[in-house]
Amino acid sequence: MLFDIINRRRLIAGLIVGAAGATAAPDLAHAARSTEAEAFVASEGQKVLALLGDRSLSEVARQSRLTASMDALADFNRISGFVLGRHARALAPAQRQRFNQAFRAHVQRVFLKQLAAYRGGQLRVTGSAARSPTDAVVNSLVRVGSGDEAVSWRVLGASGALRVVDVQAKGVWLAITLQQDFVSTIDNARGDVEVLIRRLESGGKG
Repeated sequence: MLFDIINRRRLIAGLIVGAAGATAAPDLAHAARSTEAEAFVASEGQKVLALLGDRSLSEVARQSRLTASMDALADFNRISGFVLGRHARALAPAQRQRFNQAFRAHVQRVFLKQLAAYRGGQLRVTGSAARSPTDAVVNSLVRVGSGDEAVSWRVLGASGALRVVDVQAKGVWLAITLQQDFVSTIDNARGDVEVLIRRLESGGKG
């Protein structure tokens, strides 16, 4: 269902997604670069791509290492608050805990599936635009076969605590697409967040 939505909804080029809510695309033409965010993406992003293409590992070992690398790369708690949109305020503490656990597993599956086309590829950071000292968009090219494909990474946080909160591949920002899917699911269930939680707990089906 999610990838049908992705294929139908090509987002406007340059759309940038906030971790606490969507914002209009900022003017990044003259923004300063963030060398720390660039180094973070170059290191942690390449680790994920390398693990995806490492055929020397058993599937169990690969999944274990990928989970650890994804935790080092992405801020799942921050992303989980964004993807629920206005419905985030409706969750009771116990529901929020269940959602966070189910969402983490779900987004790892989706994120890794989206990056599967780049497995084993070489990531080359081409620049960045810092919106603030703790908010940057890092641009990269991933070598796939004989060509390069553009992948952008939204990075938040201060030095030593950087995390990715969104990834754009093939013109689509993942977090905003997830938000569209999740909010639609809850709206169709007349505001019942439990419907979405059960869907994620069942592996994202239904």
